[in-house]
Amino acid sequence: MLEIFSVPFESLNVFSILPMMIGIVGALIILMLDLCLRVNNRQLYAMLTFLFLIMDLGAVILSPDGKGFFGLITIDTLSSLGQIIVLITAVLFLPLTLAHSQFDEFDKPEYYVLFLFVTTGFQFMVSSDHLIVIFLGLETASLALYTLIALHNKRTSLEAAIKYFTMGSLAAGCFAFGAMLLYAATGHLDLGNIYRVLDLGDFRNLLENKPYQPIHLVAGAVVFFLASVGFKLSLFPFHTWMPDVYEGSNSFLAGYMSIAPKIAAFVVAIRIFDIFSKLPFVHTIFYIIAIITMTLPNLIALAQDDVKRMLAYSSISHAGFAFCAILIGTPNAYAVLFFYWILFLFTNLGAFSMLWITRTKEQFWHSRYDHPYEKFSGLIKISPLAAVIMGLFMLSLAGVPPFSVFWGKLYLMSTAINHGYLFLVIVMVINSAIAAYYYLKLIVFMFLKEPIITDGNIYTRNATFPLKVVLGIAVIMVCSSFLFVGELIFILTAAITSLFW
Repeated sequence: MLEIFSVPFESLNVFSILPMMIGIVGALIILMLDLCLRVNNRQLYAMLTFLFLIMDLGAVILSPDGKGFFGLITIDTLSSLGQIIVLITAVLFLPLTLAHSQFDEFDKPEYYVLFLFVTTGFQFMVSSDHLIVIFLGLETASLALYTLIALHNKRTSLEAAIKYFTMGSLAAGCFAFGAMLLYAATGHLDLGNIYRVLDLGDFRNLLENKPYQPIHLVAGAVVFFLASVGFKLSLFPFHTWMPDVYEGSNSFLAGYMSIAPKIAAFVVAIRIFDIFSKLPFVHTIFYIIAIITMTLPNLIALAQDDVKRMLAYSSISHAGFAFCAILIGTPNAYAVLFFYWILFLFTNLGAFSMLWITRTKEQFWHSRYDHPYEKFSGLIKISPLAAVIMGLFMLSLAGVPPFSVFWGKLYLMSTAINHGYLFLVIVMVINSAIAAYYYLKLIVFMFLKEPIITDGNIYTRNATFPLKVVLGIAVIMVCSSFLFVGELIFILTAAITSLFW
């Protein structure tokens, strides 16, 4: 006789996937709405996307901790923090789509649909400790992101999309191989059970009871996961795609990619690599990668002629700084990681918004680059406010007090010293000094050189009201960060510590 199985509704826990469902349903509604409209309406699509993102953010904040969707979804502190940062990033960057009338991709509803899918994919990544769900979230976000880059419809955009797709496919394959090896070694795909199996006897039980030495499988899995997560974090040596992809993307998308994919990857890195903290070779590899990722992009950035490519290498270096928290591997370090990335979010938001404002069809300054340093020559004489605002963001990225990123670096160095990583702190200080050169280089061009073009409208004609609001938020957060850093780091530390202990 056929037995009918009943699935208890409690095990589904619909509220655990409600935030992601809002994004998916919102994307489908925009697609259906497009079928009913004769003329594309950019403002309508942008406002609907903004509304769904706000609803999504509200659902994340109100979601209780716990398991859901038959144990595949995990709502905890890491999940909530990761989703909040991803959604705030999306909400703040979205108004930039209303600023540039010459970019026809923003008139297409598919652009906003894909943007919602990208954000939803990152939400799935951070909201699960099951390797299959993480992989599905990674692929959902990546495939939509490749298409968004290609929609820019420039020669460099198609080239960037192809490079990103090729390297992303390799990273996805590495993640799948890592999951396969862990399953072969432990018989599980959820990280909680994997941790319980590997933690017994400090891996000795695997060596003693399995004839095929599964410790080698675990080591191989770590290498594959490091390649996959390293690609998303743009860690050395998996960083080479990033400057070309940034160059081929519009400034809106490049700025978004500098924040959202990385925080999602950092959450995945915390979940996965916290399991392997007892393996000595993992710590050594992380140490080497963190140092090189901080240093090499800084040296390359010194030779860049384009501000957007400089910011790309800058983002790689900042990812190296934040990766030091994964190296330290304590709850306090993880709290500082989120703290650092929140402050970096507003600074990079402002920097890429300024590039967005100054975007022109005309290539007066360089035949290839849209934002060469010469473009900002004498900006203080043409548009003093724009020069001052851009200078603030450069000083913040350089870690000059009292601006926001300074506090992130200060707390990160303090955490490293408290855990005995003195050499790592010395490397951080040296790299901060190196980075100050190419940030100050732009300030020198803006304040000390003569303008090449004296028409100030070129620099301000794209400053629509939504973009001014975004810039205002970024400036306020960057300049007033010293007022709330103590409370923010206290809240983050308490939340993360409660999760790990």
